[in-house]
This record gives sequence, structure tokens and C-alpha cells, in this order.
Amino acid sequence: MILLANSEAYPGIEASARRLQAGEEGLRALVEGIKLVELDPRVRTVGYGGWPNVLGEMELDASVMDGDSLRTGAVGALKGYIHPIEVAYKVMTDLNHEILVGEGAAIFANEVNAVAGNNLIEDSKQVWWEKLEQAMTPEQQAAFPNVPLAPLSNNATDPERVRDTTVFLSSDINRKITAATSTSGWAWKYPGRLGDSPIIGAGSYADSRYGACACTHTGEMSIRCSTAHAVVLYMKMGMTLDEAVYEAIRDLDYLKDGYTEGVTIHAIDCHGNHKVVSLNCPGNITYWLWQTGMDKPEERQAEVIMTK
Repeated sequence: MILLANSEAYPGIEASARRLQAGEEGLRALVEGIKLVELDPRVRTVGYGGWPNVLGEMELDASVMDGDSLRTGAVGALKGYIHPIEVAYKVMTDLNHEILVGEGAAIFANEVNAVAGNNLIEDSKQVWWEKLEQAMTPEQQAAFPNVPLAPLSNNATDPERVRDTTVFLSSDINRKITAATSTSGWAWKYPGRLGDSPIIGAGSYADSRYGACACTHTGEMSIRCSTAHAVVLYMKMGMTLDEAVYEAIRDLDYLKDGYTEGVTIHAIDCHGNHKVVSLNCPGNITYWLWQTGMDKPEERQAEVIMTK
């Protein structure tokens, strides 16, 4: 068995590891761990305590994928609910659809008795408005929110402001490979923006025959390259895990604009190997790993590749 997650997984990684160790089905183990991350306000890019969109509204994205059946469930731009990951799981188990967004996702969340709540904490609200004030004229401040939002979202967004995601990948006791993600998305994003997290094949993908991949940081880049699916497809084509990840990085490096800096690929294969590589980001990028025989998850350093 193996469990791989990004650095922000610390509130829930041990819980998922214990569940896998006890023989629990992999996807449920991941969902329960991510729910703990979603509840923790220290994690500023997921759930409670995350960053709002340009209007000061919390819109949450999440997804799950079962690598045996290739069934998926995802929600995007979900408002008013604490655990988007649970709602995404219910989309997979209770509907004939793969993804719900916006108002429809909220209607469904209510229907399945998801936990309702306000994810916007006071600190996030204060930082959001301070950032917007810097990007607006006094006249715009007085008229807000009845001002053009596109330039405001672009100007208020700091490329270094957190644009991360919680990603968990696992292979369970039955060698089923699964993936799960959750995020509040890019800070001050345009309302309705979907990142890569709820888009299967961009931000995550799992196939028990080959492996799984999930991406963090700027989702727009992973969307353009279908990065998560590409890694799994390259393994299907016969590449090793390392070769597949490096090939996906070459895909990203081909992009002529955007923010590839900090895009981090997390991947496992069906043989119990793992690989975590961060692109053009010389900072301290870490991830969490647990495997059969380990007492508890360990935090490790990601490989960093500078391409430009």
C-alpha cells in the first residue's frame, strides 16, 4: 500500500494512513483525511479558512476518482458547504453524472445532507479587502462590487499568493488506485473560475492498471496540458513513472505564457513507486509519503526542475 499527498495534507494524512493500514477502501480513506484538511483554518487554500474570489465569496472545488471503475465525481464553485470532497464523492456514488457546478452543486449538497457552513474566516476577509483596496481607485471602492471585475481580479492577484490544492493518491490493500483533491482555488479569482482540481485528467487522474497523478499550484497550466491524464497515459505507453513525469514536464515547458512556476506533479504507479517534482520553484517544496511498513507518514523534499 502507498499514500502520497502534498505538503498541505498534514491535518489529515495520518488519519488516511491509519484507515488504509486497517484495510479500509482507498477512496474512503482519502476522503476522510481530506475532510480534516478542509476543516483546518491553518491550511489557507482549502475549505474553512481558504481564500475567496474577487467578490469575497468562497467557491470550493473538489474531485474523486476510482481507478478500478474509472468513475469520477467532482464539484466546482460550490458555495455554503464545509466538505466539498464529500459532495464530490456523493456525485460519484449517487448520480449518473461526473461533475456538478455552482447552484446545482449546492442543491445536490443540500439533498445529500452535506454539512452547511460559512468557510470565510475573518482574517481571509480582511486580507481580501486590503488587497482589493490596493488595486482600486477611491471611486471604484465606493462603487464596489459594481465595477469591472476582470481587471480587478487580474490586478489584485499576486502570482505568489497561494494557489495550492490538497491532493491525496493511494493504492489500497486490494491494489485499487484512487485520487482525491480539494481546494478553494486561486485567491481573488473571477467568480465561477474552475481550476484543474475538479477537471478530471487535468488536476487528477487514477487508473489501477497503471497509476495516478495529481497536480498542485496554477491549475490553468495543468488544464492546458491535461497533465494528470498525460502522466498516466505515458505509463500506459510503457514509460516508467520517472519518464512519464518528466515527459509531462516537457509538455508544460512548451507553454509560452502563464505561471508554470511552482506547478508540482505528484504521481504513483501500480508497482508502489512514487514521484514528486516541482517546476521552476527553488523554494522548499515538500510532500507526505506513507507506505506499508512505515509507522507514520513522513514529510520529504520534492525534486525541483528548473526549465526556464
